[in-house]
Amino acid sequence: MIIKTFVTTIFQQNTRVVACPKTGKTICIDPGGSSKTIADFIKKNQLSLQAIALTHGHLDHIGGVAELHSLYPEADIIIHKEDEPLYYALPEQPLALGIPRMAFSSLGLEFEKPPSITRNWEDEETYQVGMLSFKVRHCPGHTPGHVVLCEEKERKIFVGDCLFAGSVGRTDLPGGSYQKLMNSIFNKILPFGDDVVVYSGHGPETTIGHERLTNPFLR
Repeated sequence: MIIKTFVTTIFQQNTRVVACPKTGKTICIDPGGSSKTIADFIKKNQLSLQAIALTHGHLDHIGGVAELHSLYPEADIIIHKEDEPLYYALPEQPLALGIPRMAFSSLGLEFEKPPSITRNWEDEETYQVGMLSFKVRHCPGHTPGHVVLCEEKERKIFVGDCLFAGSVGRTDLPGGSYQKLMNSIFNKILPFGDDVVVYSGHGPETTIGHERLTNPFLR
């Protein structure tokens, strides 16, 4: 599995290009900001972008979708149906963070309406990317339609903003629920196994086992 991380936006969000080395089939998980370096990486490595795969609809995870889609118009745009309202509200999302409209441009948070979603994630579906098989699980709590993607053979999981090294996702934004987030983590993420490497939307990689033992929110 090829994994390339790009740290984007003022929120230091991890955008990832994930590819099957045998076929070159590729997904971009959560393009949050400018997509030029992402597109350059894809082109340089002769990869084929199959989909823009979104874990959820917050601005720092979808802000680069329009630009990337303009470069790869044949790529699917995939999100869970319960986060579609959040996705399409992208231009107004900074207001929910208390950011005045006059500051949008200077902070790099001025967004056009994003392109149309082409399909939705389904809970427990298996999503194929070349020879890679991702188990998709609906994990609400941070947002209503948050999902995680786990390649069980590779022992790697992409969790968006559900779980971080030493912390968990915030639940104080519209649609958030601490009870649902904890249920998602304990019943949907931790069962994948302690040896699974966790790729979060912010911060460094960790493992499920390390978080199970040391994360204060999970003890």
